[in-house]
Amino acid sequence: MASAVKLLGTGSFLPERVLTNADFERMVDTSEEWILSRTGIRERHALSAGEKNSDMAVPAGSRALEAARVAPAELDHIIVCTFTADMLVPPCACVVQSRLDAVNAGAVDLSAACTGFISGLAHGAALVAAGQARRVLVIASEALTRVTDYQDRSTCVLFGDGAGAAVLGPGGGGHRIGDFFLRADGSRPELLCIPAGGSERPPSAETVAERLHYIKMNGREVFKFAVTKIIALIEGAAERAGVKPAAIDLVIPHQVNQRIIQAAVERLEMRPEQFYCNIEKYGNTSAASTAIALDEAARGGRIQPGNLVLLLAFGGGFTWGSATIRW
Repeated sequence: MASAVKLLGTGSFLPERVLTNADFERMVDTSEEWILSRTGIRERHALSAGEKNSDMAVPAGSRALEAARVAPAELDHIIVCTFTADMLVPPCACVVQSRLDAVNAGAVDLSAACTGFISGLAHGAALVAAGQARRVLVIASEALTRVTDYQDRSTCVLFGDGAGAAVLGPGGGGHRIGDFFLRADGSRPELLCIPAGGSERPPSAETVAERLHYIKMNGREVFKFAVTKIIALIEGAAERAGVKPAAIDLVIPHQVNQRIIQAAVERLEMRPEQFYCNIEKYGNTSAASTAIALDEAARGGRIQPGNLVLLLAFGGGFTWGSATIRW
């Protein structure tokens, strides 16, 4: 019989460097008004020269372990959700495992784009529920500014760097996590991708010259997809929980675009205060966004005992998914 799975603690980390909209006005043909009206973003954090993904993942993981009162040696498994690891090989999770001194843990990277944290939680919870692990650390960490084209005005203003983490373990009562819903549609990968650097188009002088190692996105199509999925995810989670969307205490969505979240509020007749949003401060940090927001909401008192919390995300692939937590 599967065991109940509990969220034991959360953590997050943002690099010190900040890029404001004024910085982008000096880089490309854009303006504060244009960025705010279309995205809701004012600033985002970015790695400095010499910093890397694991420099965010490690402190985020450490803070989650501290909150959970779990020692690194007690970890059975580490999952790092990312597509911007320090290197192609080894997995970023192995670097994190070593730096945390988690001597008894297995380690693996998981790539599901912006849905990564929810996918990582689902995989970690499955290990706990099956009795294969008692303590699992799930970290979502993305160094998006390393793959952002700062000559592309349509995408460069969107992305930031950051990491969030959660520790999972067996147990009932509060902070119970479950009802994972994960789906994918890989029929149109070109809508949101990094074209070169993989086995299809290995690195070459040509791919570098053509700037194919940066994120390419069809903004119009991705926006339509995201609006459809955020509504479907909320409706589906509410139905499975036996409640109306208005009864969900807090929705923590992937921080992709303020207009997408507003569309869901209006379509589902929900209240803006039901949604936790921090896109204004951090931009889109991909897999890390829901993890960072969850940690902020928990530490900031936005989540109270007994609350029904819904995490949801959607991203390149396409991937989409949700998870519920009874706090």
